[in-house]
Amino acid sequence: MAEKYFITGAQGCIGSWIVKALVERGDDVVVFDRSEDSRRLRAIMQPEQIDGVRFVTGDITDGAVVRRALAESQATRVVHLAGLQVPICKADPVSGALVNVVGTLNVFEAARTIGVNNVVYASSAAVYGLNDDDAVLDETAVCEPSTHYGVFKRANEGNARIYFLDHGLSSVGLRPLTVYGVNRDFGLTSDPTKAMKAAVLRRPFHIRFGGATDFQYVADTAAAFIACADKNPEGAQIFNLHGETVTVKRITDFINEVSESALVTFDGPPIPIAPALDDTAIRRFIGDLPSTPLETGVRETMDRFAALRDAGTLDTTDLDA
Repeated sequence: MAEKYFITGAQGCIGSWIVKALVERGDDVVVFDRSEDSRRLRAIMQPEQIDGVRFVTGDITDGAVVRRALAESQATRVVHLAGLQVPICKADPVSGALVNVVGTLNVFEAARTIGVNNVVYASSAAVYGLNDDDAVLDETAVCEPSTHYGVFKRANEGNARIYFLDHGLSSVGLRPLTVYGVNRDFGLTSDPTKAMKAAVLRRPFHIRFGGATDFQYVADTAAAFIACADKNPEGAQIFNLHGETVTVKRITDFINEVSESALVTFDGPPIPIAPALDDTAIRRFIGDLPSTPLETGVRETMDRFAALRDAGTLDTTDLDA
């Protein structure tokens, strides 16, 4: 039986893949986003699929607008992804807090007042901050965020806990690290995906960090959000997401191998978060989740970029900036 999902920030990377997966399995989707730009959806979905999605344009920082949109959607599932990423939060912490913290409170408050009993929201591995490079982090690891973004995400986790304690509103916060795939086009950790796009276009690209990190294919990330919304576990749960911990050298070498070139290079310090996340908890609570091997995910991403290139619809604004 089809469910109805209310998704904030669905014009972004992970959100677009969640919309795609839900539409493909026959669920109803209501997208709430400040942006009316559907280019990321168009990059991975057919026009007739997008036609079946209902779009509501609104500002996540306006609580009344969020509450009205959620009530009118009649959704039974809420996935909250709207947020500003690390560079914007660093440049403008006040705006970052309004969107990432106040916006999240608006979603929780709307769900509470309307009677939706569960919210799945995007936290981040950025809550951990600097850690021992050899550590494999589970959800009990100390959180000392080194960015405003990480602090905001940690605040959201705390507020989610209070909403359960005070109101019985259950939630799941997911902590991805380095997500890659079509539509990953903003922030430092988008560099590997940009490198895949550049290689398909036969353009040089330099990845600005080294070391190792926890790479997860975006389709797998989307599947985890959907599984948590469907499972609806009780409490204020927080789960790490884990894909495959690999070096930037390995992914660079493989992109060059697939493209039969040496166009992609890398250099720079590692991302300041331990590169391995333990996902035992989410697999215990939720069950089996997809885990696409790195080489498969990279090939699928580059194949999709090539198809968009051949159709004349490949967006290169992220490379040209």
